[in-house]
Amino acid sequence: MLVGRNRDNGRSVENAIAATGGTAQFVACDIARENSVRDLMAASVERFGKIDILFNNAGFFPPSVEVERLETEIWRDTFATNLDGLFFAVKYAKPYLLETRGVILNNASVAGMHSYAVGRAYAYSASKAAVIQFTRMMAKNYGSEGVRVNCICPGIVDTPMLHGRELKMYEERIPLGRVATPEDVAQAALFLVSGEAAYLTGVVLPVDGGASL
Repeated sequence: MLVGRNRDNGRSVENAIAATGGTAQFVACDIARENSVRDLMAASVERFGKIDILFNNAGFFPPSVEVERLETEIWRDTFATNLDGLFFAVKYAKPYLLETRGVILNNASVAGMHSYAVGRAYAYSASKAAVIQFTRMMAKNYGSEGVRVNCICPGIVDTPMLHGRELKMYEERIPLGRVATPEDVAQAALFLVSGEAAYLTGVVLPVDGGASL
């Protein structure tokens, strides 16, 4: 089940998966809206019969500004997507995940681990730190019920969230000498939701090329 606000992108990915023989369905959903997330989970079960994996991957990264210039609306929008949306998704998916003894994977950030990571991105960093703690609490409380909960913490990734910044300015800070690709992050995500990670829960995994060392 593919979820997002951009219908064109969603349909494109849906078609690409179908072209390789996979099965996918795109659903337009704003995860910051609780009722939409509730309906999404019900639609997922109706379409596929169950939920095995929940990957909370949506994120909002506003430009960095001094705290006194940070608009309250931007602060609230950041938390609405990065934290409220994650909470809604877990809230409405968890009953189904208990049935399958499934997996939750949250996408946090090294910005939630280290204060130096993204300069003055106050709202983004605070929201991602909250994601990390939410992950740990869920892992501790629901491991006995068979649900694993982990999170990945990407560093600099070559996506539109960089707002067109020059990649070379980051590369010298990264021991592996390059900015991550989306595929680098995807491989880490696939491992944590797979059976190969069956004994891992509460993991906070930096995917940053060593930048946080």
